[in-house]
Amino acid sequence: MKKVLILAGGLGKRMNSPRPKVVHEVLGKPLINWTIDAAREAKVDEIGVVLGNNAGLVYPVIPNDVKIFIQKSQVGTADAVKAAKDFLDGKVVILYGDVPLISSKTILSLFESKADMTILTATFEEPFGYGRIVRENGEVVRIVEENDATDDIRKIKEINSGIYAFESQSLIYALERIRNENKKGEYYLTDAVEVLLKGGYVVKTVETDNPLSVIGVNTQRELAALMKNVKENINNALMDLGVTIEDPETTFIGPDVVIRPGAVLKPFTFIYGKSKVSSNAVIGPQTTIVDCTVGNNSLVIKSDCTNAIIGDNCSIGPFSRLRPGAFIEDNVKIGNYVEVKNSHLSKGVKAQHLTYLGDATIGEDTNIGAGTITCNYDGVRKNKTLIGKNVFVGSNTSLVAPITVGDGALIGAGSTITDDVPAYALALGRARQVNKEEWVLKKRRGISDEK
Repeated sequence: MKKVLILAGGLGKRMNSPRPKVVHEVLGKPLINWTIDAAREAKVDEIGVVLGNNAGLVYPVIPNDVKIFIQKSQVGTADAVKAAKDFLDGKVVILYGDVPLISSKTILSLFESKADMTILTATFEEPFGYGRIVRENGEVVRIVEENDATDDIRKIKEINSGIYAFESQSLIYALERIRNENKKGEYYLTDAVEVLLKGGYVVKTVETDNPLSVIGVNTQRELAALMKNVKENINNALMDLGVTIEDPETTFIGPDVVIRPGAVLKPFTFIYGKSKVSSNAVIGPQTTIVDCTVGNNSLVIKSDCTNAIIGDNCSIGPFSRLRPGAFIEDNVKIGNYVEVKNSHLSKGVKAQHLTYLGDATIGEDTNIGAGTITCNYDGVRKNKTLIGKNVFVGSNTSLVAPITVGDGALIGAGSTITDDVPAYALALGRARQVNKEEWVLKKRRGISDEK
C-alpha cells in the first residue's frame, strides 16, 4: 500500500493574509492542489491531508477522494502526522501543502527506497535557514536546524527538505517516542531520525536533482517569485513545442493547460484550469480562459470565458463573456458585449452585439439581433428558450421563457415575445406607434405663455 500524507494545517502567519497559505494560487491553481496532483501522478493508493483550524477555508479546494484529518492545535509536524494515525498503513510519504513543485518522479523515488525512513535532501550553495544533514562515515546520524547549528554544521550544503518516506510501523514507533523538549514546545518530525537510529531502524537519504522542487512558500514575496519562475518554465516549454507567445512576460498559463502547436497567444492572456487550445487558435489580447476548450482556427479576443466549449472557426469578442455551460459549435460569431450562459449555440449562429443568452438552445444559422435577451429567470426558477434553425431575431427583442421559436421564424425589432412562435411566422410584440402632430410646438408655446 502506497500512501501520501500532505501536511497543510499551518497558519501561514508570514503571508499576512486572512486566507490559509495553501489556498493561495500559482497560475490559477491552489498550492495544495499542485501537491495533490503530483501524488496522483505517482499513482499512489491513497492521499490524505492534515488540516488545522482554518480547515473550513481549505475544504472547497480538496478533491472528494482525498481523506481529511484535523490537527486540533498546531504543535509541530510530528503532532500533525499523529492526527492522521488511522491513515498510517503500508509505506507513507510525507509532503507539504506549501511545497507545490514536488514531482511525481521524486515521490516515486522515495517509495522505491527500502529504508525504514528515507529523507529527501537537496544541495544548496546558500543553505541558510534549512536544517542540515549531518553524516558520520557517509551515513546520516541526525538533522540539525539552523538555529541550533555550530559554525561547522552551517557549512554543510546538504539540507533536509522536510519530505520523508516511512514504513508505517517505523513511523508509528517514532511518533510514540518523539518529545517536545525544545524552545517552542513542539513535536518535530525531524526528531524521528535519532529516535529510529537508536531503535535500530535503517535511515537513508535520497537527494533530489531539482533543488527548486523542495522550496516552500512562506511569504507573499516568495509566492510571487515562485509564480514568476513557474510561469517562465511553462511558457518556454510551450514555445519549444511550437506555440507562439507574443509577450511571455504578460502571458500566464496554468500547469494543466494543453495548447497545441500553431496556437497564438497575444499579450495579457490568462489560460487556467483544464483548458485546451487547438492549433491555429488565436487567444487574446486581454483574455481570460478557465476550464475551456477552444477549437481550431478560432479567435477569442478581449473576452472572459469559463467552463465553455468553443468549436472550430469561431469568433468570440471583443468584450464577450462565456459563462459555465456555454456550448458554441463551429462557425459561430459572438460579438461585443454578448453574454452566454448554459446555452447551446449551433453551427453558424450569430450574436454580435449587446446580447444576453441564458438557458437557451439556438438552431443552425440563426441570427440574434443587437440588444436581444432571453428572460430566463422568473424569480423562482430558470426557464428554457428554444430557437429553431434559420431564425431572424430583430434587435432589442425580449424572449420571455419558457418559450419556443420555430424554424425560419422572424421576430420584429423591439418585440417582447411571451408566446411560442410557429415556424416561418412573423412575430410582433410591441405597442402601436402613435404620432401626435405638432405636439412639441404646442408644448413649447404653453411653457412660453406661462412665463
